[in-house]
Amino acid sequence: MPYYRAVGEIPHKRHTQFRQPDGSLYAEELMGQEGFSSDSSLLYHRYLPTAISSSQEYVPSGADPQPNHPLKPRHLRTHKLDSGGGDAVMGRRPLLSNADCRISYAVADTPSPLYRNAIGDECLYVEDGSARVETSFGALDVVAGDYLIVPMSTIYRIVPTGDSPLRTLVVESTGHITPPKKYLSVRGQYLEHSPYCERDIKGPTEPLLAEGSDVDVYVQHRGRGASTIWTRFTYAHHPFDVVGWDGHLYPWVFSIHDFEPITGRIHQPPPVHQTFAGPNFVICSFVPRKVDYHPDSIPVPYNHHNVDSDEVLFYTGGNYEARKGSGIEQGSISLHPSGFTHGPQPGAPERAIGVDYFDELAVMVDTFRPLELCEGALACEDTGYAWTWNRPPTD
Repeated sequence: MPYYRAVGEIPHKRHTQFRQPDGSLYAEELMGQEGFSSDSSLLYHRYLPTAISSSQEYVPSGADPQPNHPLKPRHLRTHKLDSGGGDAVMGRRPLLSNADCRISYAVADTPSPLYRNAIGDECLYVEDGSARVETSFGALDVVAGDYLIVPMSTIYRIVPTGDSPLRTLVVESTGHITPPKKYLSVRGQYLEHSPYCERDIKGPTEPLLAEGSDVDVYVQHRGRGASTIWTRFTYAHHPFDVVGWDGHLYPWVFSIHDFEPITGRIHQPPPVHQTFAGPNFVICSFVPRKVDYHPDSIPVPYNHHNVDSDEVLFYTGGNYEARKGSGIEQGSISLHPSGFTHGPQPGAPERAIGVDYFDELAVMVDTFRPLELCEGALACEDTGYAWTWNRPPTD
């Protein structure tokens, strides 16, 4: 994160004696990125964060992804993946993946186990429901429309809190997810043209102190080559024993409803919607907004082909004018791969003329390497979507 936070009790100087009430030293932990040459935080534990009593192999279920072959656009109906219960970590259903990221969907009504992703940062978008996210840095409450950014190797768990199931779209990266550099000054401050700023960001405000012994933590980490493997650690003491921390590295929340859209006289290109940047991918937000005001404008997108990217769009609210007649609904995901020109459905450009406001809410992930199809995608695909541009216009 581009700005500093301090939470709880910390010593006046870093790397100096900081003692507990019984006179023993707190255990200082430096958590840092890029070989301690980038963002970091210092955490102060009651117990040693290194003390484990067990390390066991854990093998999650799931099949290997397969190429999008034959090449075609896809429509995934994620609400078909609803099940009889689960949690927001172990219950994730992988949909799409490549060497840089994996996109999953989860429907949860029970607390997750403690979990650490040692491969990269995670971005969780809350489609519906609410939850309390407990972390070593403290707790964060999330509701529908919130993005949650969890730094690599943060230990956390997700506890649903609402009456309805918690629905999340999850992007797991193989690196770091940050605000786009184009929105930041050389010193890391959000610039005036940025569609959001520091005031819109929520971070932990107080320590989350938990007691316990022999506590399991599931760790997703790197295997051979690009493979992912899992281990279950048993910690001697509960890892949520941090009395204070400070630094620039911590989990944070940003609401899509605080994204200020950038509009123009004619239709604006997708980069104006960018919200986050990851390794070889970007995440964008499409929000309700005034649209094109040139007298001859056509508010829906033109046919387009992003030759370097696969485009994933998650429809999470409102009405998406360009997709009318395609079968797109709440919770739908469209995949428009590189090698395929896509655009509005037949009739959409004419219908849009004269419209001055779009009431739509969507999250887009553009990847710069091809995405493969995971078992969750194959389980909820609308196999007729690819042919919807070859139909008569819809009124």
